[in-house]
Amino acid sequence: MKKINRITKDFLLRLRLTQLLQLPASLFEFIYHLNALIRWIYSKKQPMLLNDFFTLSRNHTKRFEGFKAVAEHLRLADVELIYLEFGVASGASFRWWLQTNHNAASTFHGFDTFEGLPENWGVFYSKGAMKFDLPDIADRRAHFYRGLFQDTLVPFIRDHADRLRAGQLILHMDADLFSSTLFTLSQLYPYLKPGDLILFDEFNVPRHEFKAYKIFTDCYHISLKPLYAVNNYYQTGFIVT
Repeated sequence: MKKINRITKDFLLRLRLTQLLQLPASLFEFIYHLNALIRWIYSKKQPMLLNDFFTLSRNHTKRFEGFKAVAEHLRLADVELIYLEFGVASGASFRWWLQTNHNAASTFHGFDTFEGLPENWGVFYSKGAMKFDLPDIADRRAHFYRGLFQDTLVPFIRDHADRLRAGQLILHMDADLFSSTLFTLSQLYPYLKPGDLILFDEFNVPRHEFKAYKIFTDCYHISLKPLYAVNNYYQTGFIVT
């Protein structure tokens, strides 16, 4: 049987017949990850600070309700934070955390190409979509890094490694893409500690942020407890346990 499996695979590699199934394979991949998301949602029995599942409407301002629930529950207004946002866009979430946290020693770091998406996202957003200018923010605690995460995050970690290990981290994942999300989480894994927060802005997109979350937690065996979910898990926040 082992030999038959090997020979069959080798013939398929040579003949490329499975290329004819590319379109249905893409659909099946979506269904696979959607089913994994559904199983994940219905496996979560513990209560959260906030959960609106199920709702027929989507209101993106609900993300701020999730932020507020976490900030009040963990009393983050005066804590010294290291806030890292990946996918700054117009800076609405970045400003919310700046205005909520009053500790002068906190630092807020925003990573974005500021040239739009570096690759297509699904069927509705093409490369270059969602381009925003650098936010006009005067707070001296705010810092921005223009470019691909692969170019900006690695040197940032090198320069801030000691503080990342010691400080209270909030990672706001708003990069949309599977590749960007998984890269960022894998790079920052060594610095995550119990009590750190990871907030996803498009968590329930099956082949992107959810897929990245699933691979990250499976491969690194890290335990993340959901604290809030709004817009049917579109925005979901976790604490590292």
